[in-house]
Amino acid sequence: MSRVGKYPVAIPSGVQVALAGRTLAVKGKLGELKLELTDLVEATVEGGKFSVAPRGSTTQARMMWGTTRALVASMVRGVNEGYSKSMEITGTGYRAAVQGQNLVMNLGFSHDVVYAIPKGIKITCERPTAIKVEGMDKRLVGQVCAELRTWRPPEPYKGKGMKFDGEQIRRKEGKKK
Repeated sequence: MSRVGKYPVAIPSGVQVALAGRTLAVKGKLGELKLELTDLVEATVEGGKFSVAPRGSTTQARMMWGTTRALVASMVRGVNEGYSKSMEITGTGYRAAVQGQNLVMNLGFSHDVVYAIPKGIKITCERPTAIKVEGMDKRLVGQVCAELRTWRPPEPYKGKGMKFDGEQIRRKEGKKK
């Protein structure tokens, strides 16, 4: 039995949820997100709340019950407040800057790394070593951060690379004589 799926998603004022067939559209002050619902769950919108129920007692239907509820809750929060993640660059000469629709990073390679900022994402650099990724789609914000991190993940000996704010890098002891 899903513990997450039991609870309805409260729809705050200023957010509109529309269900047309199997397509759910959530519209708020930051934009609009859509989700194609599976046939394994039954969705209803009534009285300022969105609720999901499984269509059967199969394992797959119960799994999609909680998953659908969690996806809708993140969509409602995303169009209302948005999501953001901060990253930090550590290393001598490592820096980043936003130039137009691209994020240009100097990460110790022989060339600059140019990352095209996807639609729906806003990237800002308060300092040359700090990157902030913002957007209304939780999945897309996390995906962009993961793609940026793959260019120079933090290494365990000196701690150089790109890491999330608050992330602890497990350090190793270097070679001894």
